[in-house]
Amino acid sequence: MSKQFWAFPGAFPWAGFAFGRHGRFFEAGEVRLAILSLLAEGPKHGYQLMKEMKDRSGGMYSASAGTIYPTLQQLEDEGLIEATQLSGKRVYSLTEAGQKELEKDPEIVRQIWERAERCGDWGQFAGPDALMLYGPLAALMRASLQAAGRVHSKDVRAILDRAIHELEKL
Repeated sequence: MSKQFWAFPGAFPWAGFAFGRHGRFFEAGEVRLAILSLLAEGPKHGYQLMKEMKDRSGGMYSASAGTIYPTLQQLEDEGLIEATQLSGKRVYSLTEAGQKELEKDPEIVRQIWERAERCGDWGQFAGPDALMLYGPLAALMRASLQAAGRVHSKDVRAILDRAIHELEKL
C-alpha cells in the first residue's frame, strides 16, 4: 500500500456507518446539537460532555477541549446555555431558548445518537495496532472481489471462511 492510500479520506468506505457524508463523526452544526441534547438531560461540565460523547460513540469519537469549550462559549453567548460555578468547575445548563433550539429539529438529534450507538465497540479497533491491519484488510477485500469476478464465488468464500477460522484460533 502506498502512503497516499492511508491519507485518502474515503479509503475505508465501510466505515461510513459511523461517520457522516464528509468523513467526520459530527457534521456541521451537530456538535452544538449534541451538547444541547446532553444538557437537556441535566447540567454538566465540559469534561463530562467530552466523556459522554466518547462513551456514547463506543470510543469512536473523542471530543477535544478545542472543540467543546469554544462551542460551549458560543452557546452561552447565544443564550442557549448558562454557566454556573459549582465546586470550582463551570457547570452548564440548558436555558429555555436552548430547549427551543433543540426542539427545532429532533430528527437530527435522533440521527446523531443513532449513529453514535451504531459505533458500539468499534472504538477498540481505532488504536495503532488495529490501524496497521486496515491496509491488508482493504487489499484482501479487493482481491476477494476481483477473484469472485473470475471464479465461482463459492471458492472465494471457502478461502475467506478458512482465513476467518484461522484468525479465530489465534
